Amino acid sequence: MSQEKSLNSPLVVITGPTASGKTALATHLSATINGEVISADSRQVYRRMDIGTGKDLSEYTVNGVDVPYHLIDICEPGETFNVYQFQKYYAKAISDIKAHNAVPVLSGGTGLYIEAVTLDGYEHIWIPRNEELRASLDGKSVEVLSKIYADIKTGQNDHQSIEHRERSLIRAIEIETFLKSDQISEDRPVDIPKLPTYNFAMLIDKETRWKKIEKRLDERFEEGMIEEVQLLMKEVGPEKLKSFGLEYRHITEYLLDEITFEEMREILMVSIRKFSKRQMTWFRRMEKKTKIHWIPVEWEMEQKIDFVRKEIKL
Repeated sequence: MSQEKSLNSPLVVITGPTASGKTALATHLSATINGEVISADSRQVYRRMDIGTGKDLSEYTVNGVDVPYHLIDICEPGETFNVYQFQKYYAKAISDIKAHNAVPVLSGGTGLYIEAVTLDGYEHIWIPRNEELRASLDGKSVEVLSKIYADIKTGQNDHQSIEHRERSLIRAIEIETFLKSDQISEDRPVDIPKLPTYNFAMLIDKETRWKKIEKRLDERFEEGMIEEVQLLMKEVGPEKLKSFGLEYRHITEYLLDEITFEEMREILMVSIRKFSKRQMTWFRRMEKKTKIHWIPVEWEMEQKIDFVRKEIKL
């Protein structure tokens, strides 16, 4: 990471698939160790997208004490938010938390966001897309792209861990082309503090995960998720809302009479299950890059907290 800093306080990462109880653990842990939660969720940054994103803000009050949180409700639904912006907000949150002499607890299910601030390989997120270059590379084979990349790459930017897929190679060529050019970007690499990091993930079997997903989905319908989507649809329009995926996509389809309620609920169930499976695949792949401590979801909260505190020595 650019201009890395070494700080003594640990960064505690609490992640896991949807409906696994990571927010509850993060808030209860924070209340115990003087922590502040940084949300690593790509949709909870948006205001008024509350029920569908599962903000569960009531969980940020533990035994009558409010647990501070960051990167929730920081932009409007019509705005674009990406990994680079997450890095910038994360760096600011860490600075604020350190000023409070508190412990940062990064919690959420967006694995890309977590990796972007805890692992190497995301230093060039700030480099913009080059649509003209991408168009010229479109349709070329992996072999041809590999040769182009081999010819253009520099020793300082030798992406040894690049996955030899078309999309990864195009992005690598795009990065190298930018770095060798005289192009100017308003964006700059983010100075991300490097903290001693302890990664924890909720371990939950598929059957239990399916049951929790169904139960939580029906609870959200009762809480007014459809009404939330209806209001947002008037604000940002159906197509923009659909782009947020999952609940917002399929409930919008229902509100537009494209599908029935029963069809929407079933499609949504299947979509969330597939999403949770992709999350688990990401975490297993992440485990090859860094150590992850798995926490059985069936443990009592006190046992989970004791396990984390023992590992981080707090």
